[in-house]
Amino acid sequence: MTTPETQNRIAGALVGLLVGDALGVPYEFNPPELIPTYDAIEYAPSPGFARSHNGVPPGTWSDDGAQALCLLASLLDKGELDLADFASRLVRWQRDGYLAVDGNVFDIGITTAQALRAVISGVSPERAGPSDEYSNGNGSLMRAMPLALWHRGNDAALVRDARRQSLPTHGHLRAQLCCALYCLWARRLLENHDAPWDDAVRSLRTLVADDAAAVEELEWSIRPDEPAIGEGSGYVVDALRSARWAAEAPDFESAMRRAIRLGHDTDTTACIAGGIAGLKFGTEGIPERWRTALRGRDLYEPLLERLLAHANASRIR
Repeated sequence: MTTPETQNRIAGALVGLLVGDALGVPYEFNPPELIPTYDAIEYAPSPGFARSHNGVPPGTWSDDGAQALCLLASLLDKGELDLADFASRLVRWQRDGYLAVDGNVFDIGITTAQALRAVISGVSPERAGPSDEYSNGNGSLMRAMPLALWHRGNDAALVRDARRQSLPTHGHLRAQLCCALYCLWARRLLENHDAPWDDAVRSLRTLVADDAAAVEELEWSIRPDEPAIGEGSGYVVDALRSARWAAEAPDFESAMRRAIRLGHDTDTTACIAGGIAGLKFGTEGIPERWRTALRGRDLYEPLLERLLAHANASRIR
């Protein structure tokens, strides 16, 4: 059985990614110099700020949170990573607003939209995601946290599934490996490892050592030994680095404000960082005003209850 602390941190990760996404929505696409001051970042920007997605009520998550919930729902219902089921839920989200607050679908990435058109046309989910080097957006990384929270296989199995969940929308090896590293990092945080990032990197290096292409991507494109820096762009490597940099903050609130102050892809940077910060600080570390004003409670709470029950009934093997 999991401890109350572990349950609190699992819940913090899921709620944290949704809160981060919702916080970043109104600031998206703005360069850093136009983002409000650090202490002014809230769900509802200050009067006079030209917010993005103007018709979306404050506290609403975007495609990031909806896709993460699609992945979680699929994992809980199927008991495994079933790509056909997961891809069908992504299509339901795009078409019908499944697991989107108010059923309102907005902010779909170009690569994701292209991939889902392929799925609808009958392309296998394993091959639907564009795999050229210029399709390395952060759309599969932003939704990967639920896999790390749900998974009870060993590191090799976790890496395999983290890479596979990327395929329906982002097929390039670089995006797959960023998802794998993120999930290992989350696992190490949940295990209270002394050096969670470093040990996640060590594990991934060991697991891909016999794959020359993966080694090259890891060491020359992702470059995990470099210091964390904040960029705020939609490129998957920048998004992972930015989340790592933001999550170095001493508390959840500071982490989210650091992420959003980077500008540009604010909702996704804050979503990716929010999952990590929620793991570190737990649900109670997320400011109550942000938790209570987060919309879509009827969508995520039943899934969270099932995730916690799953975690309590199983152990990593």
